[in-house]
Amino acid sequence: MNGHAVWAIYRQEMARTRRTLLQSIVSPVISTSLYFVVFGAAIGSRIEEIDGISYGAFIVPGLIMLSLLTQSISNAAFGIYFPKFVGTIYELLSAPISYFEIVIAFVGAAATKSIILGLIILATAFLFVPMQIMHPAVMLLFLVLTAFTFSLFGFIIGIWADGFEKLQLVPLLIVTPLTFLGGSFYSIDMLPPFWRTVTLFNPVVYLVSGFRWSFYGQSDVNVVVSLGMTLAFLAACLAIVAWIFRTGYKLKT
Repeated sequence: MNGHAVWAIYRQEMARTRRTLLQSIVSPVISTSLYFVVFGAAIGSRIEEIDGISYGAFIVPGLIMLSLLTQSISNAAFGIYFPKFVGTIYELLSAPISYFEIVIAFVGAAATKSIILGLIILATAFLFVPMQIMHPAVMLLFLVLTAFTFSLFGFIIGIWADGFEKLQLVPLLIVTPLTFLGGSFYSIDMLPPFWRTVTLFNPVVYLVSGFRWSFYGQSDVNVVVSLGMTLAFLAACLAIVAWIFRTGYKLKT
């Protein structure tokens, strides 16, 4: 493996984060903190406990997952789209670096940013609501897997997009609504049987459910199933990325 090339790309992407610190880190943390204040304190005080968990604490895993998904996609999509936009992607493709190393560098940087953001939001949550993490190792596993999976998904979007507006199309119109409807603010057991069945087709349900289990030992879906669905989506993203580089989809023209 060409470690120098991977490190150079990774370092460049991380440096971009430091230059846009307000947008990359501060803004998502402030936005999530407002959710803690509005839903956790104002509305949560009027809602009964869910499965024995205070509402403010119950929504913490869902809010972290919401930020993690959107930021992973955004970071990875912009990271690979910008070289396409300015034309430096062709220099990268002609350099002595494999496609695998390119993916590792861009996706690794995007996932690192998202993991750092997720941990900062988690630390911030302790300032607003009392909570515990029953299974910290599982929590970190879901955090890392989700960051890398959706960074790969964002990488695919960045390759597919042919304009800056398309970079936000999928996150805003698909990912964010799926996250809100994926049990971030409620338990799917509270839904009528028909809508609970429909909700199980939402992949975000498994992410939020597994992540919440790591905090409180309770979930809407079995944690093994949640982990399996996460790994399946990761495998699907890897297969699509492999196909993109094998065929040169939107890279060779």
